[in-house]
Amino acid sequence: MTSFLQLHFLTFYPPSNLNRDDTGRPKTATVGGAPRLRISSQSLKRAWRTSSVFADRLGAHRGERTQRIGEEIERHLRERNIAADRALAIAREIAKHFGKLKPEKDKAPARTEQLAFIGPEERATALALAERMAGGEKLEPAADDLLRRTDTAADIAMFGRMLADNPDYNREAAVQVAHAITTHRVTIEDDYYTAVDDLKSAEEDAGAGFVGELGFGSGIFYLYACVDTGLLAGNLGGDTALAATASAALAEAAATVSPKGKQPSFAARSRAHYILAERGAAQPRTLAGAFIRPVDGIDLAADSITRLTDWRKRLDATYGPAADATAEMDVLAGKGSLAEIIEFCLAAAHG
Repeated sequence: MTSFLQLHFLTFYPPSNLNRDDTGRPKTATVGGAPRLRISSQSLKRAWRTSSVFADRLGAHRGERTQRIGEEIERHLRERNIAADRALAIAREIAKHFGKLKPEKDKAPARTEQLAFIGPEERATALALAERMAGGEKLEPAADDLLRRTDTAADIAMFGRMLADNPDYNREAAVQVAHAITTHRVTIEDDYYTAVDDLKSAEEDAGAGFVGELGFGSGIFYLYACVDTGLLAGNLGGDTALAATASAALAEAAATVSPKGKQPSFAARSRAHYILAERGAAQPRTLAGAFIRPVDGIDLAADSITRLTDWRKRLDATYGPAADATAEMDVLAGKGSLAEIIEFCLAAAHG
């Protein structure tokens, strides 16, 4: 039976620019007619995937998103004294199964046009196959020789992948992540800053060596993530223990890891002050509707928690409970802990 683990976070970020748009300003969204700060799901997942939390919890069970698998194969062969032209030819023969190759006359002919999410077993197989070909074996690599339909890479199983030229090896994401938005109205401000040339003499003009502007904002963000625990275990070939570890890593990272945008300028390293975890077979739902009307009280943190929990009660009263079990952490109320949330997630993934 399908079961879901739903995670809801409220996190305060001080003045920052964690996720920029094409003009360099913080990303935004208009919600309920009011401007809000926004952090894209892509930015969040990238921060989590590359975090020490994922590294510590998942270890070797992580993939790599890259265009450079062919270059890695080529370098691997060159280190074993294979001639440059032979190494490139073998690299291209194998890398083409991970994506469309760049033209041979391109400055990077071993790269693919698109990024491919590659698991550790697939990488190891590609390198081993390249060695065999370089050793003289007459091989014609096929997708089945290289690609896997299930994962040992938990992040691929969680966030999915698309191989346009080999769709049989695509992976449906078991984890859905919403864009985080502020619970309240936000106005983006501009920082006018200068950089002074330390070697400029007193006789020269007093002007700065550089002048710039940077947008920033601050707010309490609501974040929602949903894990299809059955699909996650299926993507991992039935490895429920790894699925549980991946779910725990997701919860810990979402609670403790901040996106990296402009962190040297703002040091906006925050942790969630409220977490609600739910598990059950009911159709999942976001609680973002709690913030259609912007929170506008004096205590935005406490009022956001109240709004969220009240909206959840209203939805449950109308539609019926959306979870069979829940766990809650509230820093303001001194209730619960991250360790308890993690234990809840481990149990949810085990079913």
